Amino acid sequence: MSGGDDPHASSRIEVTGRLFILREDLTEDFIRASGPGGQNVNKVSTAVQLRFDLAGNETLPEDVKSRAAKIAGSRLTLGGEIVLQADRFRTRERNREDALERLLGLLRKATEKPKPRKATKPTLGSKRRRLDAKKQRGQIKKMRGRSAGYDGS
Repeated sequence: MSGGDDPHASSRIEVTGRLFILREDLTEDFIRASGPGGQNVNKVSTAVQLRFDLAGNETLPEDVKSRAAKIAGSRLTLGGEIVLQADRFRTRERNREDALERLLGLLRKATEKPKPRKATKPTLGSKRRRLDAKKQRGQIKKMRGRSAGYDGS
């Protein structure tokens, strides 16, 4: 498929080889940073607040979206947006790149299907060790009882 076939080709951001998101699903707000920058921090809005409309996205499969929502945790709003704030760097451009890279990292992690847990049975040795430990514990507790020669008076 060449760039001329798809009207969204220029606005695609690749997540994995097959998956992508659209620039239209992203919103950037520039805010004042609390990080490095000296006096510049008080004058220039270099921090980036990147919002990704996960609920409204139509390019990612539902299973990836649900895993991404779980991974995002408190960064997911009630409206279904993932909000990432980047203020590690002094320039807007570096913070924009940082926020986008963190979002793509989160989405890449969401594409990995978790391995199903295989139920296993305890080994014969572990069963024996458990029972031996229980017997030993029982013996210790039995020793705490009153002695046979004690008549209570």
